[in-house]
Amino acid sequence: MELRVLRYFLAVAREQSISGAAEFLHISQPTLSRQLMDMEQALGKQLFIRGNRRITLTEEGMFLRKRAEEIVDLVDKTEAEIISSNEFVSGDIYIGAAETDNMRLLLQVAHKLQQDYPDIHYHIFSGNAQDVTEKLDKGLLDFGLLIDYYNLSKYENLQLPTKDTWCVLMRKDSPLAAKEQILPVDLWDKPLICSQQVFWEKQDLADWIKKDVDELNIVATYNLIYNAKLMVEEGFGYVLCLEKLVQTPVDGLLCQRPLANGEPSRLDIVWKKYQVFSKAADLFLQYLKEEFTSVLE
Repeated sequence: MELRVLRYFLAVAREQSISGAAEFLHISQPTLSRQLMDMEQALGKQLFIRGNRRITLTEEGMFLRKRAEEIVDLVDKTEAEIISSNEFVSGDIYIGAAETDNMRLLLQVAHKLQQDYPDIHYHIFSGNAQDVTEKLDKGLLDFGLLIDYYNLSKYENLQLPTKDTWCVLMRKDSPLAAKEQILPVDLWDKPLICSQQVFWEKQDLADWIKKDVDELNIVATYNLIYNAKLMVEEGFGYVLCLEKLVQTPVDGLLCQRPLANGEPSRLDIVWKKYQVFSKAADLFLQYLKEEFTSVLE
């Protein structure tokens, strides 16, 4: 399967039409149609549903789109790293991060590096631990920032000198808003909105609440906090999240309360073992170690 044809396939998937993709790619419509039919024939699968007005992907087509995007991204990243291997340092650094206010520590280091090497550019991917480690393992990210990750043995890691603390985000008219801290028993009968991995991967939090997951009233899960915040505003329930992710102004609708005696969460910058970095990523790692290693010692 040629990389050029994968790019053709992605253009059609994005434009949802042969004519639009052909115009974007600067090739003729018959040429593009023939390339796509040859791809389907070679794979023995139908990739497109050709409608009167637009083209949609079959299930096999959606799977191929995900893989093709990863392949093309990796090739582009590799080419950029090789091209930038000259006397001055330039290139791209790819960072995946869970939602945490402590991401600003990495950004402060990145800003220092950018001041010294202005031709370095950054690409930030936000996601949970599964999203970030999947892209790390495939070589699509250089670094990941993970919270209380349970399998650090898979990676090289650098622990951040700060930790995150958990809280409950709620409406100000909620019964628990009158409390200064939240006890486990306070949440046992409440409708909870949790991150998709919160009790399954964060053992300290699971131990704190003193209940099995099946006994809790989890009404919804979330990946990123913004939509969870909207759910709280609309009265769905209480969000378990990290502090400082949501602004709760005095005149706003929401407030947050810390967990009583909750264990703070550890944060680690991780990268693949035996990773061969670009010059830009290698410099970033040097800056990270200079910034944080001395603080932790």
